[in-house]
Amino acid sequence: MSEGNTRANIKPGMIVNIILKKDQRSGNLTEGEVKDILTSSPYHSRGIKVRLTDGSVGRVAEIVEDDF
Repeated sequence: MSEGNTRANIKPGMIVNIILKKDQRSGNLTEGEVKDILTSSPYHSRGIKVRLTDGSVGRVAEIVEDDF
């Protein structure tokens, strides 16, 4: 699994686990496919913010599947 806090590691179509804003305290992960990358900077210490295909927005905790 790759790091989710470097923008270059994340591409649309990847399967990732994200932490939603409401789950930051509990650490619950939500799995889904990346639709859009919302963070413009190349690195973010808490994870790159993405929108999944189901509309969920959160920071990438881990990359599950990267076929690129």
